[in-house]
Amino acid sequence: MKLDLTSIIKNEQFTALYHEMILGIEKESVRVTDKGTLAQTNHSSKFGNRNFHPYIQTDFAENQIELITPPCDSSQGVLDYLAAIHDVFYRTADERLWPASMPPEFTADQIAVAKLDCQEDVDYRNYLVKAYGKNKQIISGIHYNFEFSNRLIQFLYQDSQSAEKFEFQDFKNEIYLKLARQFTRYRYILTYFYGATPFAAKSFLNQDEKLDQPVRSIRNSNFGYVNHFSKATPLDSLDSYANHILEQVNSGALIHEKEYYGSVRLRGAKNLTELKKTGIQYVELRCFDLNPFEPYGISKKMLDFIHYFALFLIFKPEVGDCHQGDEMNCLVALEHPNAPTAYSEEGQELLYEMKRFYRNIKAEPELIELIDHYIRKFDHPEYTLASRMLERDLFKIATIHFERAFKRPFQLAGFTQMELSTQNILFDAIQKGLKVEVLDEADQFIRLSFEQHQELIKNGNMTAYDNYISALAMENKLVTKKLLSEVDIQVPNGYEFSQIDQALAIYPIIKNQAIVIKPKSTNYGLGISIFKQAIAYEDYKSALEFAFKEDQQVLIEEFVEGTEYRFYVLDGQVKAILLRIPANVQGDGIHTISELVAKKNDSIYRGTNHRFPLEKIQLGGIEKLMLKEQGLTIEAVPKNQEIVYLRENSNISTGGDSVDMTDQVDESYHRIAERVAKILKTVVTGVDIIIKDKDVPANESNYKIIEANQNPMMQMHIFPYQGQGRRVTKMMVDYLFPEID
Repeated sequence: MKLDLTSIIKNEQFTALYHEMILGIEKESVRVTDKGTLAQTNHSSKFGNRNFHPYIQTDFAENQIELITPPCDSSQGVLDYLAAIHDVFYRTADERLWPASMPPEFTADQIAVAKLDCQEDVDYRNYLVKAYGKNKQIISGIHYNFEFSNRLIQFLYQDSQSAEKFEFQDFKNEIYLKLARQFTRYRYILTYFYGATPFAAKSFLNQDEKLDQPVRSIRNSNFGYVNHFSKATPLDSLDSYANHILEQVNSGALIHEKEYYGSVRLRGAKNLTELKKTGIQYVELRCFDLNPFEPYGISKKMLDFIHYFALFLIFKPEVGDCHQGDEMNCLVALEHPNAPTAYSEEGQELLYEMKRFYRNIKAEPELIELIDHYIRKFDHPEYTLASRMLERDLFKIATIHFERAFKRPFQLAGFTQMELSTQNILFDAIQKGLKVEVLDEADQFIRLSFEQHQELIKNGNMTAYDNYISALAMENKLVTKKLLSEVDIQVPNGYEFSQIDQALAIYPIIKNQAIVIKPKSTNYGLGISIFKQAIAYEDYKSALEFAFKEDQQVLIEEFVEGTEYRFYVLDGQVKAILLRIPANVQGDGIHTISELVAKKNDSIYRGTNHRFPLEKIQLGGIEKLMLKEQGLTIEAVPKNQEIVYLRENSNISTGGDSVDMTDQVDESYHRIAERVAKILKTVVTGVDIIIKDKDVPANESNYKIIEANQNPMMQMHIFPYQGQGRRVTKMMVDYLFPEID
């Protein structure tokens, strides 16, 4: 069957659907040392068992890593996962990845077959060594796993009236078979653009192989992945494709069907026999060299162009035998990188046709500009990847990519728009070998999976193991106080108000007392004011107004002398303790408070909206009120070494500093925090305790519980301002998935 889909092009439904696809990337790379030589270390055990790891596996060699994204419905989604997986790899293994497909100079003894648990897999690799040699197997690249969305194919099926003639899966098979034929015919265009293996290490070529000049793509030429049999694999039907490969296996030309190295593989089942029954679900395009200039081996521009190129090809009428493209591709692969390709005229005409196609369906201007970008490259071979590589230091590029992962080690590339606690949960889950899925980025909702076990997590801490009423009790500070005081846990005395007039009425009673004013239900220290000395009526009123902006009910409590500590409790045990120092600056006798704040905020560890370990210090109403109490303004110049506090409350979310104290607080306070969690029936909580002397065991007069938090900030424990980091996100992942060693 020859598909003719041209009548669909101007259908407005197609215009709405043509973007839709599902994409996944497999990226191979060799691990190298900080000297640029092949790493001789084993696959890191920190990634867990590679037999089940969904994202980080070993390819042919022990020092050849394979990074795998999950299927995504956008090129940006794929790139986000690829970025995150790279971050996890770099920071865990602390090794560089060679940025090019061809490895650096090596000797045969530096390439060890992957040390896998399954002996059958090891035997297969040993066979490849004998059949092709280690040097050919160590070549790396990108596999582009592509599927048109089911909704798009359903539309093509119905609108082309194919439903009257064919079953849906037969139609789907023909879509992918046509794509495979067209891709085989025209893939030389992508080799021209993306070929990036112009040269090879001396140790790569066999004695009977010789390259007299740099080329576009050794990997895509006969020097790269080439099967022993010479007969082209038929692509006219699924049966002929599958039977041909199975015949090669039966004859001994291939030891296994996965040894087939074609530039296109038809995919969708565990093996070819099953594929003939179930039909094609997607195609694997295997001809892409690593782009060394991109930190993850491929760019969004490349991902997009390949997608739209593939879509265009299923509409373009077929011309001639598709396998003439194999010879054309080999010729282009062996051209000099700076020379115009022999097929420039045909290639440009094809892209002009592609441009007309997308104009006809009223594609976005950005897509037309993308096509124009590639059209120009036919006249400028010096802009192609292979040409750009001729004068490049690949080890320097590898180092740049490696160091990128450590510039902001608290963030996870690809997911930096999410709350930092969630970013770190994702990092630890990927490292451990869990499948991760972002269900709602804005709401910080993710799902982690291992085999049939799934867990939902919100905001890094909130899971199905905490009940709703416990969270509500912790949110309501009045309820928390009542529940704790009933069992003789010490809490501050105070008042509760629902009207500001009622609170103002007790001013004569509290005006000379040290007090704390705070919303009944609040997080991150919002709306909290602390007065340690006699308070003016106007300041008291302003503080109440700040608090009532955050909640309809406000608490006025006694100010408790001592130091406040945050106890992070998970599953009944204190995992981390933090001293939080209120927002402050240290004077130098030169700069104003405003300037000192700006300087402190300049740290890479300070940001906003909980995307950084520390929050930027603000200079709002509460801070200015605090300065006023000290007889200062933001334009004051503090003395050298003088500490000026801008807040009374010590929350990190209001600009405070964090100091780890996990090993320095008497164990009796651990037990109190753990008891609080038990009373509130919560798996996770952050218990705030004011302690007069952390070295003196707890008694009824030297501590008080300020509050318990249902969603305690995690990043301040992981990346404290001072002291040892405590990886509480990893503890959470281990708690949720104890079955993974």
